[in-house]
Amino acid sequence: MRNKGFHFEYYPRRKSFLRNIHSGFADFILILLAALLIFGFIFYVQHVFSPYQEKVEINLSAWHLPKYTFFSLCRGLLAYLLSLIFALLWGFWVAKDRLAERTVLPILDIMQSIPFLGFLPGVVLLFVHLFQSTNFGLELAAIMIMFTSQVWNMAFGVYHSIRTVPITANEAADIYGFSGWQKVKWVELPFATLSLSWNSIMSMAGCWFLLMVNEAFKLGNRDFQLPGLGSYMSVAANHGDIFAIITAMIAMIVLIILLDQFLWRPLVTWSQKFRIEDTAPSTITETWFLNVLNNSYIIGANRRLGHRFSKEIQNWQASLKTASHHQISKIVSRICIVILFALIIAAVYSVIRLILPVTFDEWKHLGTMLLYTFIRVLICLIISLLIAVPIGLMIGLSEKNLRLFEPLIQIGASFPATLLFPVIVLLMNILGISLAIGSVVLMLMGSFWYVFLNVIAGAKAMPSDLREVAANFQFSTKQTFFWLHLPAIFPYLIVGIMTAAGGAWNASVVSEYVNYRNKVMTTPGIGSAIELAAQHNNMHLLAASILVLSAFVVIINYCVWLRVYHYSEKRFAINN
Repeated sequence: MRNKGFHFEYYPRRKSFLRNIHSGFADFILILLAALLIFGFIFYVQHVFSPYQEKVEINLSAWHLPKYTFFSLCRGLLAYLLSLIFALLWGFWVAKDRLAERTVLPILDIMQSIPFLGFLPGVVLLFVHLFQSTNFGLELAAIMIMFTSQVWNMAFGVYHSIRTVPITANEAADIYGFSGWQKVKWVELPFATLSLSWNSIMSMAGCWFLLMVNEAFKLGNRDFQLPGLGSYMSVAANHGDIFAIITAMIAMIVLIILLDQFLWRPLVTWSQKFRIEDTAPSTITETWFLNVLNNSYIIGANRRLGHRFSKEIQNWQASLKTASHHQISKIVSRICIVILFALIIAAVYSVIRLILPVTFDEWKHLGTMLLYTFIRVLICLIISLLIAVPIGLMIGLSEKNLRLFEPLIQIGASFPATLLFPVIVLLMNILGISLAIGSVVLMLMGSFWYVFLNVIAGAKAMPSDLREVAANFQFSTKQTFFWLHLPAIFPYLIVGIMTAAGGAWNASVVSEYVNYRNKVMTTPGIGSAIELAAQHNNMHLLAASILVLSAFVVIINYCVWLRVYHYSEKRFAINN
């Protein structure tokens, strides 16, 4: 039987072969998988600390694809681990500290709006200069760029979830005298799990979107190329090697399917036990790998160690009560805020020095370019909403549809759209479509999935008892949508729109400046302005372009999206 409210027991188990996997066989699968991952990671670490080479030759033989694919996977997972740690720490910090919410939240809003591809030249040059003897600097630069493409929607998702924890759950925690750690473990973290799991999928998809640009970066005559699936795709596209392009696509699809089976599907299935509802689920979802984990003796032993560690943390926190741990945490928070603002002041000083040589005509030109890109971003958001809301509800509200379409969603969201850019550009040339219009399609591929997956997450988090009430009162389709579905997914939808807008601004850098078979195509916009400034090594104009874009996006966010976000928290949060 399931308890009401938050549930920490697994669903009732059906009789099936997957449910009765022997613990010995489950342990054998886990040991084999762990051995393969450890061996491959050691091989990757050897490459990271090998001597730095000015030019890396990418072999287009299919035999080298497993190595390149695994190297890209290691970079993506390391960036995801950093993003997960940052999202949890930042989300809890800002949600629990009013001063941090007022001061640090706007900073993250600015950061997620900045197209970090514009900083790629500076980041690469900095880390390569700091670590000249090995590949560590270039690898670290690639991981950091992947981190910036993953972390923002995860952090906003955690913050939003903690802010919208139901009042009844908080009151129950207070009545039972939960400590701070118990409240995090049993109330807040479970409530954030569902949103975090779906946003993790989207974060990894954003990482793959930048794969080709990140692993095959050129600055003037210098070629900063890393062995990986993205650089393989880039070299294959530049050489027009159709067979290599097809094999790269197959490798990417296989990688996405493996991640879906071994990571994302078990994570999403496991997160369903934290849904807030008063009725039993109509269907019980399961995955074979989650069943392996549940039946493994090794995992069970580690789970017991985790419980002991949790008790130690709880005891440690209880001992701090005598030392006023609330005051200690408050002091630490204030120190972090001071350090953060000191770094911001240093960064602002550096930016001011860079933009001083920029003339008034150049500022005016950047304003015009910004307007062009803003129109394209607005069109992308409208198209994303029109497509994502009905289809996302159709999939998210049906376990059958979710099981059927989830693999396709994983492939579509994670597939690096930049690999399809040559095909789209070729079709544009055949149909006579200019890049000014075609860039909207390219930007849409980098923003649509943020809205789509957040709609699905909102639909999945919708309590089934509310849906049963709508069915019992025989709501029409229109009434169900406007009175139940739209209010329930609205907070998730706003998070999706905010991150999708950031994704569209980022995608403008690679959609308004396209290099296909050594032929450069551009269209007026702030993205092409950033890319042209980077290619011509004009750091003054590059800093001015990023500053104009950041300032504009922050104004839009505060005048529009932040107001709507707070409205959604007060009006549509399930907090009673």
